[in-house]
Amino acid sequence: REVRYIVFGWGGRAFYLETPTWSELKLVPVMKALTLDASVMHVDVAGAIVEPHPEVVGFDIGEERFAALLDFIDASFQRGPKGPLLVPDAAYSSFDRFYEANGHFNALVGCNTWTAAALRTAGLRTGWWNPLPASLGLSIRLYD
Repeated sequence: REVRYIVFGWGGRAFYLETPTWSELKLVPVMKALTLDASVMHVDVAGAIVEPHPEVVGFDIGEERFAALLDFIDASFQRGPKGPLLVPDAAYSSFDRFYEANGHFNALVGCNTWTAAALRTAGLRTGWWNPLPASLGLSIRLYD
């Protein structure tokens, strides 16, 4: 597998860890996601992405803004004495890992609000609140 991209995601701990596919959806992780849950970072790799791709948007940002984006992602990880805290025995494949993250996940502050904050750190404009993928996508199309 040729790696072209490192993919970072922030999300609800129970939902991420207990729902590797939609067919494995369970009530408890959904309830935690709607109310309050700890958060994790999911780190994965991706190969080449055929462009245009309906679920991928690219941006040109300067070196300073890219460094700020990397700092934002780095600050999302909980740390121990040896670095980011790995969630033991948690992965979807042999190429991804989960790490404990800072912050709490709920219906109002979810993965799309984290992504919007990351994009704003990179100097891109987004709407004030983006709880759903559709609202984040619309926000990106409107502002950038």
